Amino acid sequence: MNKHILILGGGTAGTMMANHLQRRLRASEWRMTVVDRSEKHLYQPGFLFLPFGIYDESQIVRNTRDFMPRGVEFVQAEVDQIKPGDHAVTLKDSRELKYDILIVATGCRTAPEETEGMLGPKWRVNVHDFYTLDGAKALREKLQSFTGGRVVVHINEMPIKCPVAPLEFTFLADTFFRERGIRDKVTLTYATPLSGAFTKPKASKKLGHLLTDKRIELVTDFVAERVDQENDKLVCFDGREVPYDLLVTTPTNMGDEAVRRSALGDDLDFIPTHKHTLQSLQHPDVFVIGDATNVPASKAGSVAHFESETLADNVLRHIKGEPLKEEFDGHSNCFIESGNGKALLIDFNYEYEPHEGNFPFAFGPMKLLEESRLNHFGKLAFRHLYWNVLLKAWPMPGISRQKKKPLNA
Repeated sequence: MNKHILILGGGTAGTMMANHLQRRLRASEWRMTVVDRSEKHLYQPGFLFLPFGIYDESQIVRNTRDFMPRGVEFVQAEVDQIKPGDHAVTLKDSRELKYDILIVATGCRTAPEETEGMLGPKWRVNVHDFYTLDGAKALREKLQSFTGGRVVVHINEMPIKCPVAPLEFTFLADTFFRERGIRDKVTLTYATPLSGAFTKPKASKKLGHLLTDKRIELVTDFVAERVDQENDKLVCFDGREVPYDLLVTTPTNMGDEAVRRSALGDDLDFIPTHKHTLQSLQHPDVFVIGDATNVPASKAGSVAHFESETLADNVLRHIKGEPLKEEFDGHSNCFIESGNGKALLIDFNYEYEPHEGNFPFAFGPMKLLEESRLNHFGKLAFRHLYWNVLLKAWPMPGISRQKKKPLNA
């Protein structure tokens, strides 16, 4: 009987792994199954654009099965529990799936219930999020009727999916209100638990200047204790308060609830993972990829892309009994929408900060840490690459799984 690779999650990371491995494993020796609760695959970077009418739902939703390679079984079901000791996974419908190798790609979820008062009666009335499809659609409706007031964009705690997305939302909101002719009636505030605009000092300085230039107040070291919906205030543990008329929050992000039920995660239900090999620190036949890991890299699609290349190699090495490659270096790159039809591009890893220079080649054509219209068009073009190249795990010339050491490092 063929051995079995089981992939939990049919999102970005799980789909890429299915495509990588299906091309490299012998069908006569291995079969593969992907389990996901949904038949809809969501292009999550599109959630940022949906509230402003830049994208519509049809552009960011596809059928999950359309991206599964031939020969891979897709099971639509919710995972109940992972049992590494039994090499088994139980589903909510009581089925049990055995595996020889397990790849956990269950992503992460927003958990507004973790913050007191966030899910009160004004949730999706004047307290909104855009990290879910329903949230982004509700916020679109709210913005269409918004005529002015105090808009607060808020990060509850780190880590979060796409850590620059709340900043991007703030910049796009500035442009949106200008184009509607009501920017002078809107005060914009960016409240973050970080000590600056971003996690990396060079990028934080650059992005902080952009906030200042756009007359956006930056409130740092703000760790929200609760949302006071009765008085429309965000309350910090240190007693500070930020009033709002419209709160656009990024709730706490946590791993999948199945990870908690399985007692495999940390306090936020992210799975302890070797940050260079992507093997579970507790179970050698279990590998973890994407947002489900606790590795100190961004929770972003580009990271999953780079991880998938290393992980595909390591699954094959594991099968052969060879030492795993300690290769993944936390490489991440992303476009940062800065408003007015421009964007920045940053590229970094565990060790090196974002630096100036060119991307993806030494001669460009894109500039790092600089605003440009080309970077903005690159961000928009990425949706096409996502559906047609990245999900299918085709190579992307010039974009390596490892970040090269910058010349001035």
